[in-house]
Amino acid sequence: MEKRIGSTTVSLVRGDITVEETDAIVNAANSRLAGGGGVDGAIHRAGGPRIMEECRKIGGCPTGNAVITTGGGLKARYVIHTVGPVYRDGSHGEEELLKKAYRESLKLAVKKGLKTVSFPSISTGAYGYPVEKASEAALSTVMEFIKNNKGLDLVKFVLFSDRDLTAYTRALEKLTS
Repeated sequence: MEKRIGSTTVSLVRGDITVEETDAIVNAANSRLAGGGGVDGAIHRAGGPRIMEECRKIGGCPTGNAVITTGGGLKARYVIHTVGPVYRDGSHGEEELLKKAYRESLKLAVKKGLKTVSFPSISTGAYGYPVEKASEAALSTVMEFIKNNKGLDLVKFVLFSDRDLTAYTRALEKLTS
């Protein structure tokens, strides 16, 4: 599914983010930038040791923030590592931290002059954020950002499961209707 918002296309696809050819892919990282499971582990395995070398030099990243490294052996030139919140019950600032993770990732992409960026569904795996809530937070933040900032041609959400794709599709339809 695709929607045009201003001069930017927002695209939703089911797939593997590690094979994306956008300028940058976003990694749902942990605060130590230490690699791990899920999308984080997959990006590090696919991109090779150069990504981890740069992560070690950076040292860490607080929840809601973002840092950028090489794409290593990936097709994407860069990896933007962002740390989403661990979901507890929705009353501990999780939504604002999740929105900040998306916003800071987009700011880094624009600052670096990138035109295309691919996101996974941040915090919805091991961090337990309900995908229905996360998809609305993610898409509303991206839409607000691209309405107020120029430079991005494509913001793509590469979703790992049909369930996630369905949740994001419903959220995008709701937000653009």
